[in-house]
Amino acid sequence: MTYTLKYHPDIKNTDLPKIDTKNRNMIKKAIEELLARHPEIYGKLLQRTLKSYWKLRVGDYRVIFKVSGTSVFIFGIIHRKEAYRLIEKRIDA
Repeated sequence: MTYTLKYHPDIKNTDLPKIDTKNRNMIKKAIEELLARHPEIYGKLLQRTLKSYWKLRVGDYRVIFKVSGTSVFIFGIIHRKEAYRLIEKRIDA
């Protein structure tokens, strides 16, 4: 089964410009090959305030997403140092 990928608007404007081309290509490939096919296998369920969200680790970056039916909503692609602090603000907004 193939999932439909949907992106938060801040990814294009805020997250991607901060990522170098090599990592951006690696993240794009991981999203298209892993999350679009089996997000529940490759992702890891988060805990505490983000317990209904998942993460995919790609190098030093975290792809934070939520699975709903046949869609994967990607809320952020953020460096691991800032990922959880920034994603909570983005989800609450």
